[in-house]
Amino acid sequence: MMTNFPAIETRGLRKVFGDKVAVSDLTLTVERGEVFGFLGPNGAGKTTSVKMLLNLIMPTGGEGRLFGQPLSYPSVRSRVGFLPEHFRFHDWLTANEFLKLHADLYHMPQDESRRRIPELLELVNLVPHADKRLHEYSKGMLQRIGLAQALLNRPNLVILDEPTSGLDPVGRRLVRDIIRDLRSNGTTVFLNSHLLSEVEITCDRVAFIKHGEVIRISDLKSLVEGEFSVEIRARNLTSQIIAGLSHWSSNVRQDEEHLALTLTSESHLPEINRYLVDQGVDIYALRPEHVSLEDLFIQIVGTDGGL
Repeated sequence: MMTNFPAIETRGLRKVFGDKVAVSDLTLTVERGEVFGFLGPNGAGKTTSVKMLLNLIMPTGGEGRLFGQPLSYPSVRSRVGFLPEHFRFHDWLTANEFLKLHADLYHMPQDESRRRIPELLELVNLVPHADKRLHEYSKGMLQRIGLAQALLNRPNLVILDEPTSGLDPVGRRLVRDIIRDLRSNGTTVFLNSHLLSEVEITCDRVAFIKHGEVIRISDLKSLVEGEFSVEIRARNLTSQIIAGLSHWSSNVRQDEEHLALTLTSESHLPEINRYLVDQGVDIYALRPEHVSLEDLFIQIVGTDGGL
């Protein structure tokens, strides 16, 4: 497979169902070997976008490529692993039988599947349950066998839709470690997750989608570390003084004697402190802290609907 093309590249990808625009403009580039987070509120078009990338539904307009090949090419899709959020596995099969079925669907040679299946069961900590039927599995165990299925063909691109749903903290750490190992081996991971704390720990870059359109793509480290919030407890605040803070921050919130500001540089702190003191404000506390991804999500996407 060509290595000089991005793992995912879309330009103006669009999907309309009747008079409903599910995705209006999916334009993004996901580089090879990165962990890419895909974030947005419910109804933003995330699932429809993933289905278009997997060629499960045809786009209404625009174009998309995986590793430089059109989305419709079977040769490129055979190198993609996928774990959907709402999966329906063959629950009368054991874990061994389930993975063997998918190995056969991939036309995997028998000797390779005999090696690969035990490796994956060990990877997701299901070796003791390998001969248990899936209808006996807990939701977390099903999530882990689904992840094993997504990795069965040693994919170049893994698309994970809520991979930590239903997992306890130990299971979430397991998935996190697997994603890190995939990245270290050059595998691209496209991750959609409600758990922003997991995204913050795991991803290299994130895209924010709202109303079917990508509104921002950012390097996660610079996004989170580049902005921080400041909480100030003070007295003698007036509306004019608070308005003056707009020189340093476009996001100033007041609740009686408490102020909250979002800043882009720590160098503004002494300036703000001097400004307030010069205005006759009594400052009792000034506490800076880095903005969480959850806070940034609300700032960028808004509060009209949850993840």
